[in-house]
Amino acid sequence: MMNAEVKEEAVIARLRTENPEYKKWEEEHRQLENSLMTFESHRYLTPEEEVERKRIQKLKLAAKDRMMEIIRRSQVGRA
Repeated sequence: MMNAEVKEEAVIARLRTENPEYKKWEEEHRQLENSLMTFESHRYLTPEEEVERKRIQKLKLAAKDRMMEIIRRSQVGRA
C-alpha cells in the first residue's frame, strides 16, 4: 500500500508541472475548499447558505473526480 501511495504522489507531482488541465482542477478544488471554510466558521447557516454550501461541496467533489481521472489516465499511459 505504501508503495502505491508513493507512486501516486510522484504522478501528482509530475502532473502539477506537466498537465495544465490537472493544475486547473487542482486550483479549482483548492478554491472551493477555501469557500467551504467560510461556511464552517459560521455557527448557523441560513437556508440559502446551506444550499450554497451543498452546491460548493458538489463542485469540489466533481473537481476531485476530474483530478482522479487524470491521475488514472496518466498511470495507465505509463504502465
